[in-house]
Amino acid sequence: MSRILTITLNPAVDISGDTDVVTPTRKVRTSGTRHDPGGGGINVARVIAELGGDAEAVFLAGGEIGPLLDRLLAEEGLRRRLFPIAGQTRVDFVVQERKTGLEYRLVAAGPAVGPDELEPCFQAIASHIGGYVVASGSLPDGAPSDTYVRMAELAAASGSRFVLDTSGEGLQAALERSRIFLVKPSLGELEKLVGRQLDDDGAGRAAAGIVARGAAEMVAVTMGADGALLATSTGLLRVPPIHVRVRSAVGAGDSFLGAMVWALSEGKAVGEAFRFGVAAGAAAVMTPGTELCRRGDVIELFEMLNARGGDGGRTIRMSRQSTDNSGPACDVPQVPEVTEADVVAICLSHGNGRLRKMQQIDNHVRSAVQ
Repeated sequence: MSRILTITLNPAVDISGDTDVVTPTRKVRTSGTRHDPGGGGINVARVIAELGGDAEAVFLAGGEIGPLLDRLLAEEGLRRRLFPIAGQTRVDFVVQERKTGLEYRLVAAGPAVGPDELEPCFQAIASHIGGYVVASGSLPDGAPSDTYVRMAELAAASGSRFVLDTSGEGLQAALERSRIFLVKPSLGELEKLVGRQLDDDGAGRAAAGIVARGAAEMVAVTMGADGALLATSTGLLRVPPIHVRVRSAVGAGDSFLGAMVWALSEGKAVGEAFRFGVAAGAAAVMTPGTELCRRGDVIELFEMLNARGGDGGRTIRMSRQSTDNSGPACDVPQVPEVTEADVVAICLSHGNGRLRKMQQIDNHVRSAVQ
């Protein structure tokens, strides 16, 4: 049995290519077309395998696209379990415009699922003893908002650490009614959760508040071009910038989470695992189209982080007064909170070691590491 089980309820086949210019109403002919298996949990498992770990991907799939998705995973040699559904698995498209460097992402909603179709995923979690269960991706239509709550309960009952990367009602319900080992919202998802825009300091307070009220042991917030932060019971960890050449933002968040879970499963310390996540997120934007991070790039960037700052980051001690404890009350020990706002994380540039054409870079990677 794999130590890491990933769950994907709304997977996809990702098709990517590039073109000179995207022009409305005209045929846009692309080149460099590639087909990749997609969906949060599937991508997390692929990253873990790329880094040398052992993960099994559990996913729902159906229609004509379902067998194609399964075949793409088989070609990568990934351990997997496909549970069939009546609906058609979605297809997503990514087009890179060479003239501007902009990336266009077309994401389908995906099929509806019924309670009977979800049940095999619950059973897979219940039978996974120990290790990690990673549920990642959006809830499909028809899935109850408490789907991830039930998964967290089943993982806890089987002695597994439950990791969650989702958004909306599914995320809110899980944080209100479960205790999660690691949750990875993007900045936008965290803002929707608390109902307001957040600056760097506010994001740290909100993440620490989730930890303080006992909803999660760790909260990793990914913030695109502004980097990432990790809230734990001992403080808030931030990392220094990494300068990389941006090619595509697709899969950066999944690469981050996959690398962090892989490192934790290998017994690495939390701070080291977080740096592996940051390195993998940056490595992912170096690859074209829908390709994920490459192991060699991850290791190189991880070593760069370590060389730049001793431990590659610093833990900021926090005071309870500045903790955002919005949410259900819990009796938990006092934890530190944010006292500084100098978030320094991944700064993405175009290979010359300097940030240039900031607006273009922002358009490139606004959704990177999400």
